[in-house]
Amino acid sequence: MNASSESSITSSPYAFLFPGQGSQEVGMGKALAERYPAAREVFAAADEALGFALSELCFAGEPAELGLTANTQPAILTCSIAALAALRSELGDAFVDGAEVCLGHSLGEFSALVAAGAIDFADAVRLVRLRGQAMQEAVPAGVGAMAAILKLDADVVEELCQAASTGGEVVSPANENGGGQIVIAGHAGAVDRVVAGAKAAKGRAIPLKVSAPFHCSLMTPAAERLAAALEEVSVSPLRIPIINNVDAALNRDAAQVKGDLVRQVTERVRWEASVRSAVHMGVARAFEVGHGRALAGLIKRIDRTLSVSSVGSPADIDVLKDGAS
Repeated sequence: MNASSESSITSSPYAFLFPGQGSQEVGMGKALAERYPAAREVFAAADEALGFALSELCFAGEPAELGLTANTQPAILTCSIAALAALRSELGDAFVDGAEVCLGHSLGEFSALVAAGAIDFADAVRLVRLRGQAMQEAVPAGVGAMAAILKLDADVVEELCQAASTGGEVVSPANENGGGQIVIAGHAGAVDRVVAGAKAAKGRAIPLKVSAPFHCSLMTPAAERLAAALEEVSVSPLRIPIINNVDAALNRDAAQVKGDLVRQVTERVRWEASVRSAVHMGVARAFEVGHGRALAGLIKRIDRTLSVSSVGSPADIDVLKDGAS
């Protein structure tokens, strides 16, 4: 890609966005691996790091097996980094390394850190495999729950959670996704009380089919296991800053990374505030790197002035190349 073509898609500050759990689908990443050697290398590296064929699980596995949290998390990370590798091979280092900022939704923060050069991919894929196992095992099946609350202000949801946290049961906001969507997590009984309170307050409540109550205090055992694993991992200086989930703040400091990742397990994902932080930095365009278009959908509800392009398939990359020519 020559300088003039590069400038046509980088004329304003841009960000890379990385999806989290929920974007998985059997077949994801297969077309990338078939077409781009760089993407195949990423899947091969994941298989080697994990000691089993994650690539086959992504390309042609059973949906139920792929949907297990311990498999889903490394699968989504690998697909995102494979897409980024394909993007780098087609549009060049200057495009990938020229991003103003990287940000990821929950699990996607690991992908953002790999893209920023802070964490080695092999380390990251092993970490998220453990993270998924630890989150799954932190709470016995049926004890926890999650629900999406719609059409209520954040302070109202906060008050409902505080009121519902009684009798030794807890519930709290887990994901502030934007556009009036707040996901809550905690003990199943407490979640049920918030759902009832939300309906009484003229909001909507949608129970979510999840295997564990993510991003709440019930995940403390998982946070402790992740903290121990991170002790064995090196964090390099960030080539690109990231916006972290827990504070929605810009981070350029490698020394802060491990603490932020541990906090993220038990604290809420401040996605709406993170996107607004990127826009405040002057970011006008974003590229959602990985399978699916979930983040593009969320951003439409947060700030329609931010243009989002999906980068998860060869066709998506062809569109970007055509736009750069």
